[in-house]
Amino acid sequence: MKPITPITHGYLDYVTVAVFLLAPKLLGFEGLPALLSWTLAGVHLALTLATDFPLGWLRWLPFRIHGWIERIVGPALVLVALLPISAGGWASGFYMLMGLVIIAVSWLSDYAGETKEALNPTL
Repeated sequence: MKPITPITHGYLDYVTVAVFLLAPKLLGFEGLPALLSWTLAGVHLALTLATDFPLGWLRWLPFRIHGWIERIVGPALVLVALLPISAGGWASGFYMLMGLVIIAVSWLSDYAGETKEALNPTL
């Protein structure tokens, strides 16, 4: 069994949204790097809210599909870090770090874990 449960993954997703939302202000991003960060915050929030797991809201997207999306986003962010659009300032390092974190979380998350608790949470 993998160490990151669906509920822990949900909390990490909301932290990721906050990080992408706040990074432009805290790290001084402007232009395309800032727009990309804010867009990623919105997309990640929508993905998290739509996922069928304990911290999802709409719960129509299977958690395993959520996992495949993150398995694509992580490497894509690493590639973005290598592009000229993120060159200069903190943007390149930020996108590299976030890509690597998302890759690590995807490796450690139990996407096949019991997600029926999303429908019947135990308090």
